[in-house]
Amino acid sequence: MSWLTAFRAIVAREALRFVHQRERFLAALVRPLVWLLVFAAGFRAALGLSIIPPYQTYITYETYIVPGLCGMILLFNGMQSALSLVYDREMGSMRLLLTAPLPRWWLLLSKLAGATAISILQVYAFLAIAALFGITVPGWGYVTVLPALALAGLMLGALGLALSSFIRQLENFAGVMNFVIFPMFFLSSALYPLWKMAESSELLHDICAVNPFTHAVELIRFALYLRLEPWALLWVTLATLAFGALAIWGYDPARGLIRKRA
Repeated sequence: MSWLTAFRAIVAREALRFVHQRERFLAALVRPLVWLLVFAAGFRAALGLSIIPPYQTYITYETYIVPGLCGMILLFNGMQSALSLVYDREMGSMRLLLTAPLPRWWLLLSKLAGATAISILQVYAFLAIAALFGITVPGWGYVTVLPALALAGLMLGALGLALSSFIRQLENFAGVMNFVIFPMFFLSSALYPLWKMAESSELLHDICAVNPFTHAVELIRFALYLRLEPWALLWVTLATLAFGALAIWGYDPARGLIRKRA
């Protein structure tokens, strides 16, 4: 019962923080909508797409980038949640949380669950707006994409947690976010298929192919069209476990004490 109580309290705290920061909701939607409605119009002619899985016919560029923009929302929110952890640590509330008589991994998982749930709500809001502009997916795709969004959100949230555990000051985190978010996003299949990248540079193609965010986007893309991409599922699961283990190690209180003494 104490585990569930802590879980509910942490998730409720994330929800209240989100409710009191309405501009965060708008900011999370403005970025992908700008790409969808503005940049896509310019890239449509330059990035004509052939028939690639999971699509059964030729598609517009706007249709192609929708899964990538869903990933963008998860990525930015994962980093935003990690930023709040750095703030909590400076204020002292994070230290109080980690001293609770519960496993550290459970506390961090509760934080991840709350942040991921909020991200998923924002993704569905974005998909609803996209549908108003005629960019739709199969009806059941809105259901089958939920597990993919949850797993991708956990992976990106765990990455943010791992980064926040090694950053001591709030001012430094914004710079680190830029060095993580933009390379992960642009060196992926979010905005263009990998075969397009291979035409310009094999090296960049290989970097995109091992980028966990690429596989998160492809997992979402296939799920939206009622298909499972096993390799993407495996890669995202392994990345989630690796980032989660790194975050747990980074938030080890004993390691923090040793660092301070040193």
